[in-house]
Amino acid sequence: MQTWTEDLIPDQHGRRAVVTGANSGVGRVTAMELARHGAAVVLAVRDVAAGEETAATIRRAAPDAEVEVRALDLASLASIRAFAEDLTGPLDLLVNNAGVALTGARPPLTVDGFDPQMGTNALGPYALTGLLLDRLTAGREPRVVTVSSIVHRWRGLDLDDLMSERSYTGPRAYSLSKLVATILGLELDRRLRAAGSPVISVLAHPGMTHTNLTPRALANRNALLRAVGRLNPLLVSPVREGARPQLCAATAPGVRGGQFFGPRGFREIRGPVTEVRASAPARDPGNGRRMWARAARLTGVTYL
Repeated sequence: MQTWTEDLIPDQHGRRAVVTGANSGVGRVTAMELARHGAAVVLAVRDVAAGEETAATIRRAAPDAEVEVRALDLASLASIRAFAEDLTGPLDLLVNNAGVALTGARPPLTVDGFDPQMGTNALGPYALTGLLLDRLTAGREPRVVTVSSIVHRWRGLDLDDLMSERSYTGPRAYSLSKLVATILGLELDRRLRAAGSPVISVLAHPGMTHTNLTPRALANRNALLRAVGRLNPLLVSPVREGARPQLCAATAPGVRGGQFFGPRGFREIRGPVTEVRASAPARDPGNGRRMWARAARLTGVTYL
């Protein structure tokens, strides 16, 4: 693949995209670039005021851009269902970008009984995708992009402790949530293929980027990684660079279901966009089947 940048994004006019967590970080850049290239973009955000500020910024940069802001809290199944019910018409692209990374003491479970990181980063996107699948099926060359993380490689799957109740630290729970998100993204690809669906499931991760999530995700790692997490600009990607893998996954011609994009550099921390490989637990079809069934039971959303 040639060195991929946002300048290679094809014309997106006539396409409609939902980007979760579009008010900050790589989600904000993703939404701005999609809109700049002509897509009608729904900013699906928990902080509506911040979303409106992002929408105003997009309109200033691209006066003809079609952007709208809608409330979505991925830690709440009720919010996810309300968002899906209100979103009518075909959808061409869903970027499951939103995420949280927490440190400190164990946070309270969500209203649905989930660890907040597991709910926001994995189970919420699973439910949202299922509830929007009919609109995606009606779209043009539709794609679902799951935003993973290099930290998904730091955990194995423990179906008996998905909510990290036996042993909790914020970074370990974050790693588990990103592993589960990656497992579900790859299992979604298998199921879409088996169903003969026109929708494809693609994954991406940004490496280590200059956002507010990086230091928290690395808080309990070794001294080198903590130093990286303090955002040394020589070691981590600027946000625009970090958004490129998911923009490539979302827009590049010829992308196939199940592909995973990330940085090409040392340990995938930063660098040009390339195809990368998920961890062995994430690729395991048995883990995919088991986690899919568990996600369906936990969320009450069943599809494929």
